[in-house]
Amino acid sequence: MKALRFHAAKDLRVEDIAQPAEPADDEVVIQNRFVGICGTDLHEYAYGPIFVPKDASGAAVSQVLGHEYGGVVTKVGKKVSHVKVGDRVSVQPFMTPRGGDYFTDRGHFNLSDNLQIAGLSWIGGGMAQQSLLKGYCVYKVPDNLTDEDAALVEPTAVAVYGVERAGVKAGDSVLVTGAGPIGLLTLLAARAAGATQLFVSDPNGTRLAIAKGIIPDVVTINPREQNVGDVIRAATEGNVGCDVALECVGNTLALQACVDAVRKRGTVVQIGLHAGEAPINWFNVVYKDIDIRGSWAYTAQMWPRVMRLIASGQIPARKVVTKTVTLDSAIKEGFDALLDPAGTQLKILIDLGK
Repeated sequence: MKALRFHAAKDLRVEDIAQPAEPADDEVVIQNRFVGICGTDLHEYAYGPIFVPKDASGAAVSQVLGHEYGGVVTKVGKKVSHVKVGDRVSVQPFMTPRGGDYFTDRGHFNLSDNLQIAGLSWIGGGMAQQSLLKGYCVYKVPDNLTDEDAALVEPTAVAVYGVERAGVKAGDSVLVTGAGPIGLLTLLAARAAGATQLFVSDPNGTRLAIAKGIIPDVVTINPREQNVGDVIRAATEGNVGCDVALECVGNTLALQACVDAVRKRGTVVQIGLHAGEAPINWFNVVYKDIDIRGSWAYTAQMWPRVMRLIASGQIPARKVVTKTVTLDSAIKEGFDALLDPAGTQLKILIDLGK
């Protein structure tokens, strides 16, 4: 079968590989349909291996990428009963095949030291025509959820989890730093949770325009031209700042802007992954009596709820998709296009049916 595999930084190849093995009793095989190119995939391509396993010499193991995807079940193991051949499914890519532990037993696969991720550290992934998965990784999708939507459940789950970590409630004012796919999905998730005043900060004017097109009433801020905190204080009740700030970039200046912009006793949630240390003004953290929380991925039980949010239209995730490409063209028209500094693309899906 055809697959896109990572071999080293700047070395992706579309090549023929063996089809998945027959599923074990607790496994399934699916025909992959659509897969999203994630920021994590881009980081592997540009700087990896990061999550991709290494061999004894330190070189990357050839890895099929892609962890944002869905497809159709083609084979099921004897102990899999919640899906059958022919079911359309969305993939929750976290697995702990070496057995349970404290966090796995509580549904927090994301926090397990045994974690393996389809498309990054598991034997297969979404950027191939088929993949082998643990049965608990696949969720049957509602009839009104499209195949494209099924590939967007994973990034939407990241956004919904971050909003939950922030405790966003009805009527809140919310800042999101970063108008990338996760940032815009986080804005949509905050609105679905009841936030009524939304702000987004990004130095890329094209992405701010896309954000405005998706959420017309969002206040867009270019931090190169305006002070984020000043804009938000001027627009919020009592000029105190926003209730919640969610950092979706992994950028030091963006995190500092969140701490500045949030009101006293507000909440800052870090969703984007920082490459190193990120200094902030800890006097302000204490003086303003604010909470700072991390948000790593999502919990395993979120898939049905996130699918309902997308299917109902409360989170119109497909609005963040700006382009669809084929597997053969995915390197140039997908990965390279997303790494273009001009930033004209937002979320790109790969159509594995073409």
